[in-house]
Amino acid sequence: MDRAFLRSNAQWLSVGILLTLASSFGQTYFISIFADRIMADYGLSDGDWGLLYMLATLSSAAAVIWAGRFADEIRVGRLAWLTFAAFAAIAVGMSINESPWVLGLLIFGLRFCGQGMISHIGITAMARWFRAHRGRAVAIAGLGYSIGEAVLPALAALAEPYIGWRMVWLVVAIVMIAAIAPIVGWLARDERNPRSADPASHAPGRDGTHWRRAEVLRHPLFWLLVPGIMANSFIGTVIFFQVAHISADMGWSKVAMTAAYPAYAVVTIVISLIAGVLVDKMGPDRLLPIFLLPLSIGILLIGPFEGIWSWVAALSLAGATTGIAHALWGTYWAEVYGTRHIGAVKAVAQSFMVVGSAIGPGLTGWAIDFGVPFTGQVGWMAASLVLISALHVVVVARLPGRVQP
Repeated sequence: MDRAFLRSNAQWLSVGILLTLASSFGQTYFISIFADRIMADYGLSDGDWGLLYMLATLSSAAAVIWAGRFADEIRVGRLAWLTFAAFAAIAVGMSINESPWVLGLLIFGLRFCGQGMISHIGITAMARWFRAHRGRAVAIAGLGYSIGEAVLPALAALAEPYIGWRMVWLVVAIVMIAAIAPIVGWLARDERNPRSADPASHAPGRDGTHWRRAEVLRHPLFWLLVPGIMANSFIGTVIFFQVAHISADMGWSKVAMTAAYPAYAVVTIVISLIAGVLVDKMGPDRLLPIFLLPLSIGILLIGPFEGIWSWVAALSLAGATTGIAHALWGTYWAEVYGTRHIGAVKAVAQSFMVVGSAIGPGLTGWAIDFGVPFTGQVGWMAASLVLISALHVVVVARLPGRVQP
């Protein structure tokens, strides 16, 4: 990675990293740490919890489609502040709520603000602020996800037995509003203009125009990419969502399982940085057919082997797919469709990612309630990833070079 690039752009890259890091509190890998406690406190089965989580997340996906356009209209610092304040209030609600009905609304808020808007604001800012090094900028911003995955679930798992899961959410609210929000606001006080373009202009898409959201939705290319977006999110989410179930099924302690998260994070970071450079040099198309394959192998390792090394290996392979995805998607939308309406376009893609992450917990939770353990569900997941990878080969071969709105 070019050190001069990092030094000269540290202010704006730091905004991306902090936003993706802050999104961790609304991501499944953090919320799922408390799944067993939440189910016990609210009297929920695996299927009930999965259904509630699915409905809340699906609702958040619809809300992101509507709210994602604000990333085109409101300055990054101000929009981030508003979202942080909303998230902090929701986290306080998690710490004091006793109603299962209100729990659904709170999970919706965590998913909408965290996985949805905070993540969306960060990656959209990188896509707009950078042009020649967009892939690297998106990959660097994705380090926040990896830092969060490596550190925050383990800290939560360690703290929860001592202060309780509700108090953990109160700490999250304080950290969000008193620490992360002021730093992001200060760093994002200035907007960056791509040096390779006129400051008043945006980078056009492959056909030389700037696509609007309606044009994207009418074109077959987007819909051929949707299965890959959803499958990656579906399977990547349920690995973490079902950690409490896998822990009980395999006889592994939850603390030991979260201690393996740094392996996932390290692989994600390394692969993401490599993928970012490759995207800048070759374009995102070359990586599209292969990015799901490591996850397809990793998911098959959960279950057949008793040693927890298989969990570490599965997470590491999942991290490889996540690392490529970080660099791939953040660059793909800007390169193909242009940056003038990137917030609205990316919000649609983000919503499908959220839909995938919603369906996964619901379906796998129901299967568990019907007597099919998660380890008995991994075969069809791996097969679906291979089939979608074959579809991506066709997409790369036939469509991208002839994209027209």
